[in-house]
Parts: sequence; C-alpha cells; structure tokens
Amino acid sequence: MSRSIAAAFAALLACLLVACSTATPRPSPAARVPVVLISVDGFRADDLTPERTPHLYRLARAGVRAQGMTPSYPSLTFPNHYTLVTGLRPDRHGLVQNTMRDPQLGRFSLHDREAVANAAWWGGEPIWVAAEKAGMPTATMFWPGSEAKIGGVQPQRWYEFSYDVPIDVRVDRVLGWLAEPEATRPRLVTLYFEQLDKTAHEFGPDSHEAHAMLARLDRAIGRLADTLRARGQLDAVNLVIVSDHGMAAVPPGQVVALEDMVSFEDAEPVTDGQSVGFAPRPGREAAAERRLLGRHAHYQCWRKHELPARWHYGRHPRVPAIVCQMDEGWDAKPREAIARRPNRTRGSHGYDPALPSMRALFVAHGPAFRRGAVLPAFDNVHVYPLLARLLGVREAPNDGSIAPLLPALADNG
Repeated sequence: MSRSIAAAFAALLACLLVACSTATPRPSPAARVPVVLISVDGFRADDLTPERTPHLYRLARAGVRAQGMTPSYPSLTFPNHYTLVTGLRPDRHGLVQNTMRDPQLGRFSLHDREAVANAAWWGGEPIWVAAEKAGMPTATMFWPGSEAKIGGVQPQRWYEFSYDVPIDVRVDRVLGWLAEPEATRPRLVTLYFEQLDKTAHEFGPDSHEAHAMLARLDRAIGRLADTLRARGQLDAVNLVIVSDHGMAAVPPGQVVALEDMVSFEDAEPVTDGQSVGFAPRPGREAAAERRLLGRHAHYQCWRKHELPARWHYGRHPRVPAIVCQMDEGWDAKPREAIARRPNRTRGSHGYDPALPSMRALFVAHGPAFRRGAVLPAFDNVHVYPLLARLLGVREAPNDGSIAPLLPALADNG
C-alpha cells in the first residue's frame, strides 16, 4: 500500500470514528419501557406520608423517594415545570416567570394562549423533542411548553391545557395510551394535575380543603398504579412523580401593597406576588433604586445582576432590572387586589427555594429503579438527565447531572 493510499485510508477511518462518536445513540432495550412523568403542582415534600398519601407512599416504599427536591428560582409553576423537562434553570431557558416581558415578543402570561403556543418564548430542548427526534412517540396530558412547536417539534399527541378536564379523564387517557400495542404506545407520557395548587392557594396548604384534594389526587394516582398492576404493566413502566414547588401558608393581613413599595412614577411593576419585578422608568432609575434596594420589613430588593449567586438568576434579559423577594408567608399585590382578598389564611409559593416549605416531591417506581431507596434532597435540574437516561436519548446542554440520582437506579453503572 502506497503512503498516499494509507494516509487516505487513515483519514477515512478517522472520519468514520468521529461520525460514530457524535451520532445520536440508538435507543437501548430499556428505552422501550414507557416513561410516565407525573406532576402534582404544589405538592410539598413533607406531605408524602402513609396517612395523607397512602397510594403514593406505597409506590415510594416499593421504589425510590427523595427527602425533597429543591426548585429553581423563582419557585413558580411555569419556570420549574420547564426546568424539569429541559434541565436548564429559568435564567437559561427563558421562562423566568409566570408573567414576563420581552422587547421583541411583548408580554407573556400563562393564561395567554397565543403566547403559550409561541415557540420563541421557550428556550432549550424539552425531553419530548429529543424523544421524537429519536423516533419515539410521545404524548402529553398537559405540560408547560407542550403546546408550542419547540425546534419545530411537538409531542405526537398533546392537548391545549384546560382546567375543565376532570382528574379521572386525565388518568383514563394516560391508561388508554399505555394500553396500546408497542408500535403506537408512547415511550414518554406526561400527566399534570393543577388542582392541589389551586386549592392550597385559596384555602392554605394545611386546610381541610387542601388535605381533601391531596387525598383525591393520591387516589387518582393509586388507580393509575392499580390498573397497571392488574394489567401486569406496573413493573414494566417507569413512573417519575414530581412537583414543581411546595407551598407556604400566608396568614390574613400578611400582604404588602405594591404602591407602598415604590412610586409608580419611578418604577413600573412587571410581576407581583412573591418574586416581584420592577422596571425603573427612564430617567427615574436613581429614585427607584433609592426606594427599593436593600432590606425592608418583609422583603429585600436587588439589582438583577446582584441577586444571590445560589439562585442562578439575573442574567436573562427578561428578568426585570430590580427584583424584590418577599419573606416566607408574605405577598405583594396591587392595593385593589388586596381589597378583594378574603380574610382567611391562603397559600403561596415563589419564596426562596431553600426553604423547607418550598421543597417539592420526587417519587420513582419501575424496572429502572431500586426498591426502598431514599435520596437526599437534590436540585430539580437533575431530573432531566434521569429522563434522558431512562429513554436512552442523548442529553441536550443542561445544568443538571445524573450523579445525584445514580443511587436510585437498579443499574447505576
């Protein structure tokens, strides 16, 4: 063989090796096992008990549970649900709040159907996009982000979110998908319940109403598991059950009027609630900062680039120039909204993710998981690498790591 032919052969071999190393990995046999990702919005980690949630607790005892899962900042619904499926913190995937402003896109609200369906708001690559690209059918019974064509891809089956779809209908739809033959059965399914969050907001997380709703959702998940068990599928499906954040009680009167925080002539409120954002008006920046920055009786305010480093927040252009974090158990609302509030304890989240009350749920059960494992609390960015491993797809760039969850896996090599 001549030197030139040998060199050409070596170059060709090197190219083939590079192509093999960068190609999307073929799904492993484990990837044929369906993954069902379930979220119970607002479920506090310490509500997982044999008395309050016997069905979930039974799944946890036969599988894996964490002592808690720390949400990303801010501890709100859309930012954290999207973090769970992308592994990116809100400051990176762009869903920095439930309500946002963008110079090009305008205003985002979780109740705005047009904005929710606009892929330009959603950064990163959610797990269903990776699965669909790998040829795996996916189906979402609601999930933030699933109504938009992110990267031009949507779940094969998805639904526009509606509060009116009953709990049992949602469960039956998922059970129907899992009953399909392997050729059409989704490899990834999501199931979302907002009812506990809604009830705890209205009556408080420790109210009779919240406990009753918790029990109702526990029974629904129990029915899902019992039906799979009767079909012989419970040990052939990987269930990952999470929440986006916890919930804290807000006693009557523990609310600050936005108008008392700063003059609206100096700064415009962008968000209210618990993580409160202000945009100083042009030429009034110094006045707004004098009034807002620093520690106050029930909150503290920072310039966006000076927020606590552990929150990993403040770089994205959608984050307001000044962010005020309310103390646990306190809200900030417009005065007119305060006047309409009932005089009773209610519930809120959006507080410092490190607080025990903000800790979220994590339970997993199925052939991929050990039995009876209990994990220390971990950050919710690590759920995405777990989902990618269960499906056998390559991870998109993310802020998580599979390492904290390796002790939960039956094969943790």
